[in-house]
Amino acid sequence: MHYTFKVDIVFLRRFLVKVFTFSLIFSLGYLVGVKGYKVSQTSFFNFKIERTNPPDKQNIDFSLFWKVWDMVGSSYYDKSKLDPVKMVQGAIQGMVAAIGDPYTVYLPPEENKVVQEDLEGSFGGVGIQIGFKGKQLAVIAPLPDTPAEKAGIKAGDFILAIKDEKKGVNVSTSGLSLPEAVQLIRGKAGTEVTLTLLRDNENEPREVKITRADIVVPSVVLSFEGDNKEIAHLKLLKFGGETNKEWNKAVSEILSSKANYIVLDLRNNPGGYLQEAVDIAGDFLKTGTVAVYEEVNGVKQELKTSRSPRLSGYKLVVLVNEGSASASEILAGALRDQAKIKIVGKNTFGKGTVQEPKQINGGAGLHVTIARWLTPSGYWVNEKGLEPDVKVEEDVETKEDEQLLKAIEVLKS
Repeated sequence: MHYTFKVDIVFLRRFLVKVFTFSLIFSLGYLVGVKGYKVSQTSFFNFKIERTNPPDKQNIDFSLFWKVWDMVGSSYYDKSKLDPVKMVQGAIQGMVAAIGDPYTVYLPPEENKVVQEDLEGSFGGVGIQIGFKGKQLAVIAPLPDTPAEKAGIKAGDFILAIKDEKKGVNVSTSGLSLPEAVQLIRGKAGTEVTLTLLRDNENEPREVKITRADIVVPSVVLSFEGDNKEIAHLKLLKFGGETNKEWNKAVSEILSSKANYIVLDLRNNPGGYLQEAVDIAGDFLKTGTVAVYEEVNGVKQELKTSRSPRLSGYKLVVLVNEGSASASEILAGALRDQAKIKIVGKNTFGKGTVQEPKQINGGAGLHVTIARWLTPSGYWVNEKGLEPDVKVEEDVETKEDEQLLKAIEVLKS
């Protein structure tokens, strides 16, 4: 019995070793293999780990990437400058940029923070909203009473270069992503940045040096015009995190006022959250009205209003210009298509795609274009914008707001 027991122990040990070895190989193969590696056993307790493609990327050859990675790591003269984290971040940015969509971008933590500041509405900078006209960086709109507006920067100005001597920056904007450009233009209040600008109908670019300031951007500004304050001039400057709260406050003030007319002023509104535009449209349109279509691979999805319209009883006109973009174009298009509201001003910016922000571990972010949007009539504004029913040019030689005056005239006609 004693002999038999020893044999069983030896057998048991061998069995457990085999089970352990098999389990180890299986576990490594699962836990490491799904990350893009392959594990194999070359001899007892001697394993070989190789980089492989994920199962859904088997037709893509990543060997060149790893070859370059290894060559740089072994050959670059100053190893202290090789930061693997930054190299991976750069590789991811390049991969996303290769799509060729300036609004689909990977944002490292610092750049992602800038985007969040935009939506919160408080930052140090010059006071411009920027986007792309084609592939060229351009001013969507200068914000009211900011250094940019005081420096004479106009919506539609192309930004060719950015220079900041204190930061040691002097770069062309060609190839810059939107968050990269924003990060370069922003900075502490009191510091200076120089922008090289080119305006339509001008042959030569010009440099504009601007001193940064603390910028606080409200979403909604309400005032009352006319002898009897019968016209509510409702400026909607963006669709951000605080917009709904500020909008509700303004609506309450209008409802308790003597106003009979509303000028919804979307000039220089660069957009923001799409759902905010749909919600605000719901204050003018019947509940359940289609405000916008999202189209993915040719399939349209309706986005309808859901709130009870609080302002449907007021006579309304919408005011736009070349600085009205994205969500502001959605709102203007919905009101015209569904309620025959007239649009006054200049052609809008023309941004007809929808981005979804995704937060990634470590503070990074990914903005992905997930759809294009269409007005309820099926019109795509991209690169074309909305054409006003009544076109009005601003006269820079006067202090009058010709577009607002025309909007009031249209209201009372």
